[in-house]
Amino acid sequence: MHWTVAAPFIHSLELPNSNWLTPYVPGDRHSFTIVPHSIPLQNWHDRRSATTSFREWVRYGQQAVNAVQQTQQGGVIVVFPQLAAAVGILQQIAPQPLPVVAWLFNVGICYGDWRRQIAQLSLRRIDRFVVHTERERHLYSEWLQLPIDRFEFVPYQVSEIPITHSENTTQPFLVALGSAHRDFATLFGAVDRLNLPTVVASGARSLEGFTIPASVQTPFGITKQDCLQLAQEARINIVPLLPNEAATAAGQVTIVEAMRMKRALIVTRCNGAEDYVQHGKTGLLVEPHSIESLVEAIQLLWNDADLRQRLGDAAGEYAAAHFSDEAAGRSLGRILDKVADQAGF
Repeated sequence: MHWTVAAPFIHSLELPNSNWLTPYVPGDRHSFTIVPHSIPLQNWHDRRSATTSFREWVRYGQQAVNAVQQTQQGGVIVVFPQLAAAVGILQQIAPQPLPVVAWLFNVGICYGDWRRQIAQLSLRRIDRFVVHTERERHLYSEWLQLPIDRFEFVPYQVSEIPITHSENTTQPFLVALGSAHRDFATLFGAVDRLNLPTVVASGARSLEGFTIPASVQTPFGITKQDCLQLAQEARINIVPLLPNEAATAAGQVTIVEAMRMKRALIVTRCNGAEDYVQHGKTGLLVEPHSIESLVEAIQLLWNDADLRQRLGDAAGEYAAAHFSDEAAGRSLGRILDKVADQAGF
């Protein structure tokens, strides 16, 4: 079966990742055409607003139109909820709806009122939603009033990350990367009590209103490579998450990247973190809003190099087996087989 792929982070077919996961789909049952976005996608941390602007919706809409127009006998794969909604709207007026798979479907917050009604209308003809935590299957099924078997849990995947830096043993520090649903209040409370050097690389918008402890640095405007270097040089990577019943998932990108780099990791037990970190085996899980729990975990890892090494090695092995492009490609192929069978291809 032939699939047209639309992903907003692919704006040129000359990019190294322009084929996305398609090379990792096993067998020869499926073929693919990539439809690029019109401009490079803005970095999330550099955005002034967490919502999608009108201009951005126009660009998503145009990419959706291009993807549907280029699909003759086959289906469409879209990445991100905005493209799923745009293609879903086109499905409402199509004489013959196309099979559609929505990958990396994470809306962030399941809003109510008119936004929920629009989501239910625009997404009802999506055949499969691929989500990156198990809890999202149940959240979205209820929110969109769609059967739960339309939602597939596939772990977020990250390509192999070259390890080019080692832990800084001369000036050891903690690092916390990322912005979405981060519990900086608990993190700052813990590191202030411990007085340990800490780097928090997040968006300025996410740190507004906080009193930053003296031991914490907050570099802004750094590159992705800078973040990866910080993660590799840090003694411990921390992903402090803020539980929110309305939130769908958060932290998976940072978690998987740290695991791919074999880093000792502490994560708050919420927002689907349990789908990625096995407590005591591939990292440590701490309780939400608990400075005591976080302090205890930091002290344990900070003072035990063997434990850090053991957890990091296990995290790397587990991530390579479950969070790699190869693993995601196998899952994508399995899902495409299901949708193709149901569509009669």
